Amino acid sequence: MSSALEHLKMMMEKLGIEPKRSLGQNFLISDHVIDKIVKAANDLQAETLYEIGPGLGALTRHLRETHKNYHLIELDKKFAEFWRSEGLSVFEGDALQMDWSELPRSGKTVLVSNLPYQISSSLVIEKSVEKNPLDAMILMFQKEVAQRIRAVPNTENYGMLSIVAQLTWQIEMLLEASGRDFQPPPNVASRVLIFRRREQVLVEDPAKFLKFAKACFIHRRKLLAGNLEEGSNIKRAQVEQALSEMKLKPTARAQELSLKQFVDLFKKLGY
Repeated sequence: MSSALEHLKMMMEKLGIEPKRSLGQNFLISDHVIDKIVKAANDLQAETLYEIGPGLGALTRHLRETHKNYHLIELDKKFAEFWRSEGLSVFEGDALQMDWSELPRSGKTVLVSNLPYQISSSLVIEKSVEKNPLDAMILMFQKEVAQRIRAVPNTENYGMLSIVAQLTWQIEMLLEASGRDFQPPPNVASRVLIFRRREQVLVEDPAKFLKFAKACFIHRRKLLAGNLEEGSNIKRAQVEQALSEMKLKPTARAQELSLKQFVDLFKKLGY
């Protein structure tokens, strides 16, 4: 099989295209990075596999060989038509606007993507609050977003995205990629994270937890009780009482609480 860079040049010439910055198209050309992502995807043993944004096929040409129930989601019409002509199942459109409950799904379902940076945070949030989440995901992010997703309490990156993602997933880093691993090279480093769905469901309604989390972090420097009073219909005194029962100070800020404490507070307030 040709190298990723050779494949990219061949595909660009074949389709007569250049990367579209408006769609966040930075094509992966590192064989090392591609091999690690493909191996991680194969190790998950998905019965149904989705790839968002296959583009010119850096991952696609490998994954199609090892997964029979394989579907692509592609916004670029030209790419969608090409992969459809190659005999693959293609859903054309914006992954954030699709009703995923209507997409075919059988057995263990996994999502793999070298994500366009502009949709990465939104996609993680969406996939984290679904009533019936996927079983696993392998996703590429801008390094700073990956840091926020895996952040722990009392650190500068810890916030709403951290607790919403960690509510549903056990998350680990697979690899880090530099600008030279892409064409054209982005000005930022990237990280690939593996998400595995938690066996234990921490809250019954993750969509409600998302609203709660947004309210908790509405003002990072302000007190949690004040944020919740402003961002919801819960009185400050009620929040302070709940914090006291949890052995936390009424002056606690959101970034000080662990995921478990957020879940406990969410339930105690009857959100």
